[in-house]
Amino acid sequence: MGKKKYLVIDVSRCHDCNNCFVSCKDEFFMNSWLPYSDEQPRHGPRWMNIERLERGQYPRVDVCYLPKPCQHCSPAPCAKAFPDIVTTREDGIVMLDTEKAKGQRGLVDVCPYGAIWYNEEKDVAQKCILCAHILDGNAGASICMPRCAHCCPTEALTYVEADEEAFAKRIAEEGLERYKSDFSDNGQVWYKNLYRFTKHFITGGLIKDGECADGVKVTLKGADAPEQLSGDYGDFRFDGLDPGTYAVLVDGKEIWSGTIAESLNIGNINI
Repeated sequence: MGKKKYLVIDVSRCHDCNNCFVSCKDEFFMNSWLPYSDEQPRHGPRWMNIERLERGQYPRVDVCYLPKPCQHCSPAPCAKAFPDIVTTREDGIVMLDTEKAKGQRGLVDVCPYGAIWYNEEKDVAQKCILCAHILDGNAGASICMPRCAHCCPTEALTYVEADEEAFAKRIAEEGLERYKSDFSDNGQVWYKNLYRFTKHFITGGLIKDGECADGVKVTLKGADAPEQLSGDYGDFRFDGLDPGTYAVLVDGKEIWSGTIAESLNIGNINI
């Protein structure tokens, strides 16, 4: 079996510059790459969409961004619902038949990621094809990778060609995850540092004798989180947490406990 084509997205590196979105538009607006895909309309569909999330409360907040193209699921929910229209290539890329997808608005509704869009001008369902026309050498491009990965200035998007065994090793080494894995735990788009978007944190600051208490040992009870030392301004943060009940301990003494459903700034605490 040949190599498969993957897109690795590092959430911690995305700054919401939208270069990926713009490059996608540049590639497909007023450019028809049949039979891969017809042209994309100028407004509306975002084949590379970017979701935004703010966590925490002032003054300890965290903002992160999630680039979200078609996830090229395996198996793909859209293929299950429309087997005559959706196919999965040997390299893993999920494709829509550009002729059979005409008039098929139902395709938009079956994607759990909202990654299939309807082109009203062309009366056809469309989505990211991972620039398959470029990867196949049929676009005259000098750089053989998806436009979004090529144009990302922070390397938040990385294009990877690898066999399944080699990529499985990379998944384990880098802690890669699938977004909303309950829909599809396999596919061609994987995320690094996904906890920034899907998990919560508990943060706060330590004060001692009216000054920021740095270098103080802080531990979290209720999660398998390593202990840490407070920073220069007395700050600490435990990230990657699920909703639940936790307790913060300083030098073994509990200073806060509670249940969280979202990221929480517990404020400054005198110790």
